[in-house]
Amino acid sequence: QVQLVESGGGLVQAGGSLRLSCAASGRTFSRYTMGWFRQAPGKEREFVAAVWWRDGSTYYTDSVKGRFTISRDNAKNTVYLQMNSLKPEDTAVYYCAANMGGGISVAPGQYDYWGQGTQVTVSS
Repeated sequence: QVQLVESGGGLVQAGGSLRLSCAASGRTFSRYTMGWFRQAPGKEREFVAAVWWRDGSTYYTDSVKGRFTISRDNAKNTVYLQMNSLKPEDTAVYYCAANMGGGISVAPGQYDYWGQGTQVTVSS
């Protein structure tokens, strides 16, 4: 069982930055592909970014490329999402998720564990 706890959300003006963190329990964090998803009111949960456990390669949805950066620190069992140049359309609850031993996937159903989410609100 893996527990994920997100932090770092908040209210920021358009053009600003936030860094989300997701701390994971357990001793096998390095074997998990980690992803970030978000869900805006009235919309489905959507993929944002992921980092592969095997070689650290990353993948982003088009709307955040060049603005967001996902990274991981296996020594701290933590994955990060650095968000720059934030836009009002980035407003959502952001979730981190873990996929044991799997590759990068944009499908929420491929992830085994989820955090409780952290709210990000970007004002115009």
